[in-house]
Amino acid sequence: MTTDSADWAEALAGSGEAFGRIFDRHRDRLARHSHRLVPTAADADDVVAITFLEAWRRRAGVRFVDDSLLPWLLVTATHSAQNLSRGARRYRALLARLPVEASSPDHADAFGEGDAVRELRALSLADREVIVLCVLEGLSEREAAEALGIPQGTVKSRLSRAKARLAGRVTALSEGVAP
Repeated sequence: MTTDSADWAEALAGSGEAFGRIFDRHRDRLARHSHRLVPTAADADDVVAITFLEAWRRRAGVRFVDDSLLPWLLVTATHSAQNLSRGARRYRALLARLPVEASSPDHADAFGEGDAVRELRALSLADREVIVLCVLEGLSEREAAEALGIPQGTVKSRLSRAKARLAGRVTALSEGVAP
């Protein structure tokens, strides 16, 4: 099995198979990561596609952490999800200004995403990045620091504060107090 950096070098030299190996190696992990950040599976698929498009578009500037492209892909997916969510909010705001037609309720809306996911999305981008990378994706603080381009100590302190904020929000919600 080759490393991401070796496959990336081959892909840059024109090997579509090498890029395909990187895609196959990380697609499922990016899909799980993206699904935590956006409300629908279709949006998560879009985030994965955008992430790999960005990887190729910015191919000269990608960062490897221990010969792995995954940390860079995770950070790029987080930013892509943020952009997608921002666009969706603008679209919903536009629709809210249009005249309302009578319609029947969608039964799929009865299923929520869960309190923890909703509260995770309510955190700042910096908090979400460190929680998702370190807690949900299992990267070490050093790997997350390299992927984010910040000092390891910053990751450690952000992670501690972000965990406390998330725990406080979830606890307050379970006790019926607005976070």
